Amino acid sequence: MILKEETKMDCNCIDYNCPVGVTLELIGGKYKSLILWHLIEGTLRFGELRKLIPQATPKMLTQQLRELEEANLVIRTVYPVVPPKVEYELSDLGRSIKPILQVMYNWGADYMKDNGLNISCSMTTQT
Repeated sequence: MILKEETKMDCNCIDYNCPVGVTLELIGGKYKSLILWHLIEGTLRFGELRKLIPQATPKMLTQQLRELEEANLVIRTVYPVVPPKVEYELSDLGRSIKPILQVMYNWGADYMKDNGLNISCSMTTQT
């Protein structure tokens, strides 16, 4: 049996009144945008995400993934095998963030170019 864990966003602790504030709250964690970016291409296991985002400690990556799952942006699938197999993929809501991430990438790339900075991160242009 495969377990797909999909939760609904629980906003009872913060009173949202600004669309930009909500967006930043959901994707504004240190590695959340990178995680979402890499999951656009498809399902990944934890170890694959660790290789793509080596600057994130396992603890921080786990925390960011849990927050994205709680926000219903990421679906965590647990397979009942030994050793445990866990995969992460974007939910429909998570996939809807792709245009925003693309615009953020393009804006950042233009800024870096204008300021003589080289892009040296794990993100690459999405098609």
